[in-house]
Amino acid sequence: MSHNPALRELGFSPGDRVVVVHADDVGMCGATVDAFFDLVNDGLTSSGSAMVPCPWFPSVAARARGRSDVDIGIHLTLTSEWDGYRWGPLSTRDRRSGLIDEEGYFFRNQSLWTALDPAAARAEMEAQVDRALTAGLDVTHLDGHMFAMLHSALIDNYVDIAFARRVPALMTRQAQWVAALSEAAIAGWEERGLPVFDHLREMPLDAPVDAWLDVTTRLFEELPPGLTYLITHPARDTPELRAVAGDWQQRVADGEVFGDGRLADRVRKAGVHVIGWQPLREVLRRRCVPA
Repeated sequence: MSHNPALRELGFSPGDRVVVVHADDVGMCGATVDAFFDLVNDGLTSSGSAMVPCPWFPSVAARARGRSDVDIGIHLTLTSEWDGYRWGPLSTRDRRSGLIDEEGYFFRNQSLWTALDPAAARAEMEAQVDRALTAGLDVTHLDGHMFAMLHSALIDNYVDIAFARRVPALMTRQAQWVAALSEAAIAGWEERGLPVFDHLREMPLDAPVDAWLDVTTRLFEELPPGLTYLITHPARDTPELRAVAGDWQQRVADGEVFGDGRLADRVRKAGVHVIGWQPLREVLRRRCVPA
């Protein structure tokens, strides 16, 4: 594998194993907020991303505001998947946008989009970025809830917004991403200065949580050389979380294991380097080439 340009610029060697340990869905519900800040204060998690349209986003903003140690981006949200807990767009209530289902919320997943207006979707993404900045977040990056931004009508806007705001957007060379976007497109964005991850890993949301520490340790030990993005979904065990999420046990297990000092020790002994999005944002800002 060739040397990742972002890692080269950050001073890592081609054989180094470097990972961003990322918390998704921050602000989806209260349990995610407490867990994320627990891990920021005392855990292995190095970044997170906030769901701006969700009810608990103001709590995220209040707790992150003014803290340079909180590496948090925007989990751009255009879907609302749960049965009994929903959210909708900030920018419009117009059904002609193609963003809103018959109940008045975002569609549950992107496969249900039948009349999506790309301009309306971009306006919603911009509105979420603006809301976060107005709330005082030092936005480190963009990524997308349920990977909805890989939709062919959205991907160019997703990357354009990132370059315009001078923050990186999650992009990987994972096979599924290459198949959806093309190797040439990803290479072109990287040439313009976008940091690109070599590998994507995700803590499972559908596996038994027995021996979660061992499962997680093995994941780190088996990481290949290069830059990896590890997605986690940490949360505290609360009645709200249990009512909202069918996968609450895996989310609670993530919150517990990534705050466990034994995992940090094992990762250190394995020689894996943990970084956040902040240094990658600086790489983009130094290398960014206008379109």
